Formats: sequence, structure tokens, C-alpha cells
Amino acid sequence: MLMFRAVLLQTVATLVVAAIAGLLAGRHGAVSAALGGAAIVLPNSLFALRLFVESRKPGGASAAAFFVGEFMKVAATLALLAAAASLYRDLHWLALIAGLVVALKANLLALLSKKF
Repeated sequence: MLMFRAVLLQTVATLVVAAIAGLLAGRHGAVSAALGGAAIVLPNSLFALRLFVESRKPGGASAAAFFVGEFMKVAATLALLAAAASLYRDLHWLALIAGLVVALKANLLALLSKKF
């Protein structure tokens, strides 16, 4: 269940950075930051769900399942970022990157705070 808490923390961090980007850059900044965070949060949530299901199997999660899931997570992140860049015409690049970085680093902040 620790992996689901990590995804929840990433979601909260994405919402916070989207709110800040909204204050600084307006609606398009907020949407862009949310898209950047979502490009991390959505694949991570699917990866966490996959690991949870794999860990419930009699043999437990295998290393191969982990690496396949990790590859799929990276591919999905890249696909979501490409989709955001091509489909959202009013993309604010700095806000997108801020949402991406904050979502990626949310887990590191949780480990450093030891309250996670």
C-alpha cells in the first residue's frame, strides 16, 4: 500500500503546483502544470496497480514483471507528454515542466521528511 501513498502524494503535489502555476500564469499555466504532473501520476498509478496485482499472485512479483511495468510506465509518460504537446495548443512549457518535475520529486521529498 506504500506505493499507492506515493501516487497520492504525487497527485497532491501536482494539484499544488497547478494551483501555483494558475496564480502565476493563468488558466493555461494551471492546465499545463496539471498535464505535466498527470504525465507522471497516471503511469505511476497503473504501475503501482500492476505491482499490487503481481504481488498477490502465489509466486509474488517477479523481476521481469517489474522491468516490463517500468518500461511501460516510461513509454506511457513519453506518450502522454507528446500528446499534451501536440493537442493542447496553449501549452505553457515552463508550467508543464514544473508539474513534471514536482510530481517526479514528490517521492523524494516524502523519503526525506520520514513522515511518509
